[in-house]
Amino acid sequence: MTSYKDLGLVNTREMFAKAVKGGYAIPAFNFNTMEQMQAIVQAAVETKSPVIMQVSKGARKYANATILRYMAQGAVEYAKELGCPNPQIVLHLDHGDSFELCKDCIDMGFSSVMIDGSSLPYEENIALTKKVVDYAHKYDVTVEAELGVLAGVEDEVASEVSHYTKPEEVIDFAKRSGCDSLAISIGTSHGAYKFKPEQCTRDPKTGKLVPPPLAFDVLHAIEKKLPGFPIVLHGSSSVPQDEVDTINKFGGKLPDAVGIPEEQLREASKSAVCKINIDSDSRLAMTAAIRKYLAENPAHFDPRQYLTPARENMKKMYIHKIVNVLGSNDKL
Repeated sequence: MTSYKDLGLVNTREMFAKAVKGGYAIPAFNFNTMEQMQAIVQAAVETKSPVIMQVSKGARKYANATILRYMAQGAVEYAKELGCPNPQIVLHLDHGDSFELCKDCIDMGFSSVMIDGSSLPYEENIALTKKVVDYAHKYDVTVEAELGVLAGVEDEVASEVSHYTKPEEVIDFAKRSGCDSLAISIGTSHGAYKFKPEQCTRDPKTGKLVPPPLAFDVLHAIEKKLPGFPIVLHGSSSVPQDEVDTINKFGGKLPDAVGIPEEQLREASKSAVCKINIDSDSRLAMTAAIRKYLAENPAHFDPRQYLTPARENMKKMYIHKIVNVLGSNDKL
């Protein structure tokens, strides 16, 4: 058993309480590589922001659970090395699909876990979430649950159709499950193709797809039911068109990739939404920089040569999200 406290990590309880009160959201950035982790830590330190580093089941398997534990500890020490004496870094399991996986992550030093029972019948979702909560709270690990289903594809998570969270269920669910935060469905979606073209309109000037608005009426109804309770938005990448264009220019094929407009995420951040998940934007920033570098430097083959600009591009994107979208800068 490894306690996250021994790794220098924190759970989400205090940071979420401050975010709800302060009207901002904590960035939750998924990572799969050392370069992504370095960029996340650099951005968080430079902006004086708390941060959630999260990994999916697939990313944890890719990294190896033991290596990941030391990477998390290394992230904390790296932040201190960069000049942040008291970093607030969470290691979070994104979309845990079983009690056994959540338990293993808790035992290996995670400070927060998500149990995603959203595809289960309502009562089974509550029962599974409560089982995880009962174990996690023994070790002061916080638990995120999900009510409602997001469309899209991300690692092992896939759904053709989204189902908005029902505001009338949230009080009962939160009370009976004991979860510390709740991921809801209001129209965000996983992946770089968050909406089908027929769900969107086209800007007549640019030809770019314009996605449908988020269901803020559902969000506000949930806020009234659970005042002050931490709400989470998944699938909240904005899919920057400049990165998509760069990928397509240098041999990629991402037609009609579209994300969540940043102004809508900015509005959500000022509500009870205190954690916003961003994954695809990081992947796009990394891939765009690598494709561009390799196309312009065909004789280069040292990974450090193309991963350095990739890391810089991700860092730039993370800083932009923290400062201009989520408002979590200068909160340490």
